[in-house]
Amino acid sequence: MSLAFQCAIGLILALSLCGLPIGHAMIAGSIVYLMVSGQDMGIAAEQLLNGMYTNYVILAVPLFILAAELMNIGSMTERLLNFCNALVGRFRGGLAQVNVVQSVIFAGMSGSAIADAAGTGRMMQAMMTRDGRYPASFAAALTAASSVIGPIIPPSIPMVLYALVSDASIGYLFLGGVVPGLLLGISLMVIVAVIARRRDFPVEAPVPMRALPGITMRALPVILMPVVLLGGIYGGATTPTEAAAVAAAYALMVSVLLYRSVTFADFYRSLAFGARTTASIGMLIAGALVFNYVVTIENIPNTLRIFLTSWDLSPLAFLLIVNLLLLLLGCLLEGTAILLIIVPVLIPTAKALGVDMVHFGVVVVINIMLGLITPPYGLLLFIMKQVADVPLRDLVRETMPFLFAMLGALAIITFFPSLVLWLPRLLGYQG
Repeated sequence: MSLAFQCAIGLILALSLCGLPIGHAMIAGSIVYLMVSGQDMGIAAEQLLNGMYTNYVILAVPLFILAAELMNIGSMTERLLNFCNALVGRFRGGLAQVNVVQSVIFAGMSGSAIADAAGTGRMMQAMMTRDGRYPASFAAALTAASSVIGPIIPPSIPMVLYALVSDASIGYLFLGGVVPGLLLGISLMVIVAVIARRRDFPVEAPVPMRALPGITMRALPVILMPVVLLGGIYGGATTPTEAAAVAAAYALMVSVLLYRSVTFADFYRSLAFGARTTASIGMLIAGALVFNYVVTIENIPNTLRIFLTSWDLSPLAFLLIVNLLLLLLGCLLEGTAILLIIVPVLIPTAKALGVDMVHFGVVVVINIMLGLITPPYGLLLFIMKQVADVPLRDLVRETMPFLFAMLGALAIITFFPSLVLWLPRLLGYQG
């Protein structure tokens, strides 16, 4: 490791600890590296601009963010919740089960855990705590845990970013996330059923069967959104990036023309929110692109590959090490930073060991998403703490059973790659 690289790492850590966003810190550290190593500092701008403007896939990120926000401001989420309540609300702990089911369905629309928690998650929190039906900390913990499913079932913003650093197919990554996402949802529903019976949670009044067709028809445009989105991709009509644009346009048309629930002010706020969120993610991507150039020049990925392959690891042993590493990093670092900085260093080793890139991507994304509910950082924990106004200690305690259940699902997905690869192979994947 050269002196220039040590200076860059030291500056990035120092600036991050002082509160500078990690994207800015990486750009500053990369410039210092180029300066100390005697290279042209204009390389930083070149890498940034080339990476941002030649990667068509990056356009999918702001479009999925906008689609999720348009769904939140309209009545689409309310109709989705009514549909889910008609399906599973009649069981003990029914509203808690509704929380999980709506996250599974909403996952097929937004691609973002934050969008899920901030949108339908707020509504579920209010519904579950009304009249003291459920403890506020339990409702917040379940909302945070179920929101994790959002970026695993397609579409998925983290999978788009993984495709950016790994050159894996976005379409097959999306397919690979379907079964694991459903498995995570099932694991949460089992835990909810156990806790509901043990703590005697209420049973909701069943929705009459004669009302079900009407509720379904009112929610049908919302339910069809994943079909439109994924049908366009796998039918060959759109690329994943174009499908993101279709998703945003579809959400706008349904909310404005069909449901008539969005004002111009609402639309403007959605655009502003999407722009702010995109700018934040864009700066992080830009910093990662520049810093990854530095990491490549230092030959860090190849050095790590030689080091790990010298251990004669099996693919499974490597994946277990990656799981442990990413879960530990997820306790401390923001998920996008891990995806753009740490994962590119691991990819050459994974390829050398014969790990399938789609399976690896799904495992990586699940690990990063679990970091959102893992203390002490756990961004979703802090979001739901603000939404529910509950002590963080109580929220963490209620989250633990759900986290352990999802870790169990992650172990199954790690040990059995066919769960991830079955659907992609069914549609032509050769990996």
